[in-house]
Amino acid sequence: MCLLIAFTRTLPDSPLVVAANRDERLDRPATAMTVLEDGPPRILGGRDELAGGTWLAVNDGGVVAGLTNRPVEAGRDPTKRSRGELPLLLTRATSAEAAVAALEAKVDPSDYNPAWILVGDCRSLFAVDVSDGQSLHAEELKPGLHILENKPFGSDSPKIGHVAELLVGTERLPPEERSRRLVSVLSDHAVPSHSPEDTAEGGVPASVLADCVHGEGYGTRWSCLVDVAPDDRPPHVRYAEGPPCQAPFVDADALWWGSEN
Repeated sequence: MCLLIAFTRTLPDSPLVVAANRDERLDRPATAMTVLEDGPPRILGGRDELAGGTWLAVNDGGVVAGLTNRPVEAGRDPTKRSRGELPLLLTRATSAEAAVAALEAKVDPSDYNPAWILVGDCRSLFAVDVSDGQSLHAEELKPGLHILENKPFGSDSPKIGHVAELLVGTERLPPEERSRRLVSVLSDHAVPSHSPEDTAEGGVPASVLADCVHGEGYGTRWSCLVDVAPDDRPPHVRYAEGPPCQAPFVDADALWWGSEN
């Protein structure tokens, strides 16, 4: 996944809203949305059919966890455990705070390929750095808008700046208009002005700086909107199986009570 947007504790109807794009090789097998674990808690998300795990998971108690990969020129180390295990581990918890505590207690960063994570619920949002292979660092974030791409949290990157500019005023919109704005941002193809250093790590092309990526054999394959309610209702989950500029968003809420299909 290459873009995570989170509004935390700024919207009266939804204390946490997450919008996400997953960028990946087009031939990598995946299931767009399914029941990852029956629970409790019950966990929904996409499933990576190659390495296992998921890039974003959400449980019926309102815990949402998504990750972005740190680009490495040599690519993923197949001898390490799948970082897709981490969102699953986090969403087995009943709160974001408990999820971070479990991660700190159970995870050795050297076991995993490098990644950055956002995990939140209706009460809190945390950024977790598992990128150096030696230590795990978690930071609780203030209320507001937070954006994560394939760079350390807090980076002042062209992509993050562009997304933030497109989102100005979003928190003042009614829910349906807010959702349309988020889909529009996830579908945006503009490549922001950048320097060579912005694409140097991992040797990536400039096209990946767009919100919605279309490349040769690689691009945005999946999008998702998650609205966490302020009460005990399961989160409202919608997803697009394909680039959000082309694929329709489908309501996944029936999976909270039904089968995988």
